[in-house]
Amino acid sequence: MRIQLLLFITVILLNPFVGKAQELRSDESLKSRIDNFITESVENGYSGSVLVAKEGHVILSKGYGWADRAKKIPNSSQTVFNIGSITKQFTATAILKLLDEKRLNLSDTLSKYFPNAPLDKQSITIHQLLTHTSGIAPQTGGFRYTEATKDEFLNEFFSSKLLYKPGNTHTYANANYILLAAIIEKVTQQEYETFLRENLWKPLEMNRTGYKSIHFNSEQLAHGYYFNYTQGEWKDWGVTQEYLPYTDKHWYSIGKGDVYATIEDLYKWHLALEQNEVLKKATKSLMEMPHVPENDAEKSFYGYGWAIFNSSKNTKIVTHNGSNGIYFADFIRDVENDLVVIVLSNIVLNQQSKNIAWEIASMIYDEKYEPIKIPKNTYELVFDFIRNNTPAYVQQLPAYIKQRTGMSITEKSILNRIGFQQVSKNKDKEWGITLLKLNVRLFPNDGNLWDSLGEGYFLLNDKNNAKKSFEKAIELRPESACHWCENSKKRLKQILEE
Repeated sequence: MRIQLLLFITVILLNPFVGKAQELRSDESLKSRIDNFITESVENGYSGSVLVAKEGHVILSKGYGWADRAKKIPNSSQTVFNIGSITKQFTATAILKLLDEKRLNLSDTLSKYFPNAPLDKQSITIHQLLTHTSGIAPQTGGFRYTEATKDEFLNEFFSSKLLYKPGNTHTYANANYILLAAIIEKVTQQEYETFLRENLWKPLEMNRTGYKSIHFNSEQLAHGYYFNYTQGEWKDWGVTQEYLPYTDKHWYSIGKGDVYATIEDLYKWHLALEQNEVLKKATKSLMEMPHVPENDAEKSFYGYGWAIFNSSKNTKIVTHNGSNGIYFADFIRDVENDLVVIVLSNIVLNQQSKNIAWEIASMIYDEKYEPIKIPKNTYELVFDFIRNNTPAYVQQLPAYIKQRTGMSITEKSILNRIGFQQVSKNKDKEWGITLLKLNVRLFPNDGNLWDSLGEGYFLLNDKNNAKKSFEKAIELRPESACHWCENSKKRLKQILEE
């Protein structure tokens, strides 16, 4: 009996350590699975940094691929990326910080801050800006790197036509958060970046997070890369700071995007939010509340700078992603299980590369889940096929793409762009016209593609096939807004005159 009792006590005492050892083994297994998945994807061009943490314990924090290909600088956990619209949570938090300090209210209307606002926009509230329910159109505001002063943006915002009366209808529009940046500057009498740095980033020692100003070695900035389908090769886009105006004419970019950060800084941010170090607990809850549905299905909601929905395990997900078209960022927080996945990338290969954070989340939720490695960029795969085959083998191209990506060619523009460039730029004309012909076989009811094929034949002086293609393009014209019909009609007239 005494021996049995001692054994029972020993088991009870050791049980916490046994459980901890099992948990560590589980975390190491998860780390290995994630690391292998991303490493395999790097072989196809993936590049970025990834952080995965559970219950305050970092399971993985690592860079993959190149931050700078020319200088052979690898990505690391300290590499700095453009985080796109993840920026919006910082803008939202700055507003809520001012709420905590009783310097504004979420019910404040634009008329309070902009007395000359037109009648249709005077009643728009800060809450409506935060939730994208102001009625402002997504097109409001120019291209993010085009110079625009604050006054120029404000004039454009206030002179634009609303899609609907401000209220509860959600339409995601960057201009809402640009205007919030203007309100932050008006209330604080500080520049947007200065206020965020002094009140949010600096207290948390987020030393590699900011907007325009750089306080670290610039070689830590990840260069962005894109595939140039005209030349058939990857190009170095450079870094965001080369594109942002050096003056204060950045008002198509500010507030909505183009903040930079590292995965580790964003993890500091997550911890600070969880521990209510940034905002009062009630205010943080307000930020993460599902205020308005993002779609008719009402499965996803928008909070303040965050999207909110339930996971497959019926736990609360607080998340946002962002991109400027070159970089892509994803920030996923399961706030009930204290799980976080942060992925920052300096390349967009395809939709699969955009989903990598969710693939990792699936691996966390299901230890048997095995994601397929990220495939090469489809444009690059087409060029690979062209370089290794003659046009006689074009019928094998769709199967080649599906085998390597797991998906059929569904994007009509891929072969259209490559084929037309090959013909019009006097590159491989035979391959060019062959790709355009394949494209109309894949998508026979698209008049625009027939117009492109006709243009290809026209440039090759094959007027008979050009005529047939242009006639087909006009036959397939839509009832309204035929953007290719003018060209088809003009070319047919030229052919008939000749």
